[in-house]
Amino acid sequence: MISEFQDLSDKIDRLAQLTQSLRAENYLLRQANSLLSAENLAFKERLNEAQRRVEALLEQFPAPEEPEAPEADGEASEATQ
Repeated sequence: MISEFQDLSDKIDRLAQLTQSLRAENYLLRQANSLLSAENLAFKERLNEAQRRVEALLEQFPAPEEPEAPEADGEASEATQ
């Protein structure tokens, strides 16, 4: 009977140690998650800034010239004559 209580006590001790270990790991994972979320936000802000800068540069380029429409079988030249 005492042996059964000792086994149960040992199992409870192991469970308590495992619980404590998992709590510590959970705490570290939450910290890492928080840091990664902040880093992700900073990267998103940098990406948005880069996008704004590229768009501003693109606005500085002149609009592309449209090619002249080809004349249809001399109709345009007849109309001008």
